[in-house]
Amino acid sequence: MPLLDHFRPPLSQRRHWDSFHGAWAEAMATNLNQSLLPERFVAEARVKLGGQVEIDVGTFAENGMAPSSESGGVAVWAPPKPVATAALGFQDPDIFEVQVLSEEEGPRLVAAIELVSPANKDRPAHRRMFAVKCASYLHSGVSVIIVDVVTERSGNLHAELLELLRVQLSTPGQGVQDLYATAYRTVPAPQGLHLETWAHSLTLGGSLPTLPLWLQPDLCLPLDLEATYHAACVARRIAS
Repeated sequence: MPLLDHFRPPLSQRRHWDSFHGAWAEAMATNLNQSLLPERFVAEARVKLGGQVEIDVGTFAENGMAPSSESGGVAVWAPPKPVATAALGFQDPDIFEVQVLSEEEGPRLVAAIELVSPANKDRPAHRRMFAVKCASYLHSGVSVIIVDVVTERSGNLHAELLELLRVQLSTPGQGVQDLYATAYRTVPAPQGLHLETWAHSLTLGGSLPTLPLWLQPDLCLPLDLEATYHAACVARRIAS
């Protein structure tokens, strides 16, 4: 199944990209659970579209009333005014993610597959948030796969992650569209953690690679992006 452009006409006028991303994440989780993962592991698809963060103070007090010291409640303390305030240039992020959990200790997260959304790349703050999330996973020993097929936004989140980690590696997908699929893991070394990457540039009309999904230092599974992409297209009645 050749890689299609889900973000521009004609396909974007017939199918919603977020529905397809959800189907692709579910296809990956299904493939892992039914065919690849040992019994002590499980894969879960997580899909959430972000929005502006809003806090309704009224939800934290009954009838909008603060507790009264006269009625036996906790005395209200008025904090000083903040030294400074500033608007934040980001929103609650989109999540199109497959998490692989080990059930031996928890459950405990051991791997994450990230499908990039347009909102993940639409401004510097969002790109940095995405990179920080992936870097936090890697620092905790969680392997990461990033798949970016977004054509309506420029920006390379792989490069953003490498810049945040302060490592110099060749960067795939440095063209206008920045399409790529990359796997990462960290391995201990005498000098500290080392980052290992498996990077593939993607092209519209081209095939998708199989990437290594690391669950443990000595346990790796093949994540077949081509097969799961085809399954998602079938599920959404998308023809090549």
